[in-house]
Amino acid sequence: MANQATLILIKPDGLKKSLTGNILTRLSETKLEIVAAKIARASKELAEEHYQHLKDKPFFKEIVRYICGELHNRRKVMALIYWGEDAITKCRQLAGSTNPEEADPTSIRGSYGRITTSGVYENVIHVSANEADAEREIKLWFQPDEVIVNLYPTKEVAGKERKIKTWA
Repeated sequence: MANQATLILIKPDGLKKSLTGNILTRLSETKLEIVAAKIARASKELAEEHYQHLKDKPFFKEIVRYICGELHNRRKVMALIYWGEDAITKCRQLAGSTNPEEADPTSIRGSYGRITTSGVYENVIHVSANEADAEREIKLWFQPDEVIVNLYPTKEVAGKERKIKTWA
């Protein structure tokens, strides 16, 4: 199997419960390489684009609020790209079922996830479902310069001069 990349998001509930270290320790079992990592805010637009495949579901608005951090007053996620042989399958197996109650108790979601009384799956982690989703999601969350390997074709573009923040 060739190397592949997958997007991992440690969701706001995972950050609020200080599970980052536990989750990263579990993911290290995959022996994959982390090729990008950052703490990021999920804007409403980014969240809607990330979950576009669920836009017709009755829980769409709630899942957008969840990933944006509105439900946990923790408006951030940790976004990572794991890269290596069979990355998606390895990470999804460790993550466990989307529904925390159906997830293997030894999986990340089985260990740390829950379903709220309002029915929201607080499953602490996102892992891309397949290679097409991984590419779409990685391109949403990361710019090419933030990734230490060349995952996908890039191009140089001459943009309008723009102001950037720099350290004073």
